[in-house]
Amino acid sequence: MTDPRRRIPRTDVLLADPRLADAARRIGTPLVKAAVTAAQAGARAGEVDVERIADHALAALPATASGLRPVLNATGVLVHTNLGRAPLSAAALDAVHAAGGTTDVEFDLDTGRRARRGRGALGALAEAVPDAQAVHVVNNNAAALLLCATALAGGKEIVLSRGELVEIGDGFRLPELLAATGARLREVGTTNRTTVADYAAALGQDTGFVLKVHPSNFLVTGFTSGAEVADLAALGVPVVADIGSGLLAPDPVLPAEPDAATLLRAGAALVTASGDKLLGGPQAGLLLGRRDLVEALRRHPVARALRVDKLTLAALEATLRGPAPPVRAALRAEPTGLRDRAARLAGELADRGVDARAVDSVAVVGGGGAPGVELPSAAVSLPAGYASRLRAGDPPVVGRVERDRCLLDLRTVEPAEDGRLRDAVLVATP
Repeated sequence: MTDPRRRIPRTDVLLADPRLADAARRIGTPLVKAAVTAAQAGARAGEVDVERIADHALAALPATASGLRPVLNATGVLVHTNLGRAPLSAAALDAVHAAGGTTDVEFDLDTGRRARRGRGALGALAEAVPDAQAVHVVNNNAAALLLCATALAGGKEIVLSRGELVEIGDGFRLPELLAATGARLREVGTTNRTTVADYAAALGQDTGFVLKVHPSNFLVTGFTSGAEVADLAALGVPVVADIGSGLLAPDPVLPAEPDAATLLRAGAALVTASGDKLLGGPQAGLLLGRRDLVEALRRHPVARALRVDKLTLAALEATLRGPAPPVRAALRAEPTGLRDRAARLAGELADRGVDARAVDSVAVVGGGGAPGVELPSAAVSLPAGYASRLRAGDPPVVGRVERDRCLLDLRTVEPAEDGRLRDAVLVATP
């Protein structure tokens, strides 16, 4: 009997299959060839039917040429750093797609001359925070602080409270970031209490600016006190306020979270913030404040290394001008509506034999924003074993495990995705 492995088609023959050839045009020949090679190896091992090698390779192909996979975030963490922080709105995604081609990002179509880069996004940001005399955008909030330290305090001192020497994630510590610019840190006060007098006593000819950092990823409670921006601004030196979270104006859902407009009115010379947290846009560092200081930052040589690309500018403008992005919609979701969705989903799953229950849940902002704030939510509760099976699905679903149950928190799932979530659970059901 002829060994069926002798009938395995050559690679070039398989790549000529119209379906695989079309995939090669869409995602590239290397990825398609790798899938074909793997399918051929499976056939040699007796794991793949020789007659279905092309089908097997086709099924193994990724949807795009990128290794990133879209997932459904059912964790209840609105701004989940490991899942890419803020999901973009449909308007922002459309803007990114349009900006992927040739654009007028730095070109004036009326005059045919060079124009200010990203003027649309900068204009939208200025409109969103009219208290700022000028605005600038860099690639993340750490970059915004780096630029401030380099341009305003190189070789000088930055005065800040010991209670605000924070670690911003993944081992990156704010003091080390600032010191790397050549600025000297002048620490004042104690871990839990720092007064305006502490700052005043440290000011001198070598002071570049006072830095006020919002401890956005932890809480200090008990015998504590701190200085307000308005009081620090009265000391006569520039105050840079790092709010981190990207809240541009007061939000009644998060009354304790600082916002850019309020701090600018209080006298902050500059406010730095993130674009991909509570603002709900792409990763970006926002700089807002005094015109002379923003211009000094914009013209500094380091600013070029921190520049954002056209895709970020497009997404940021659409986030600012367009409809509420998913993060803001999730923040404002009504618990009653979430409970109704959970009950409906759990009922549909129970009717199909799944051990599913609708339960109350607690969601959080995440991403280093609004620490300690709990958002009432609702979830579909499943046996714990679903957690790993759902992560292995298509699309992957990421929930959280509590008390030996897998919770799918609906505050971080858009209502339009409920059907996909239900189908993913059914596919993951043994």
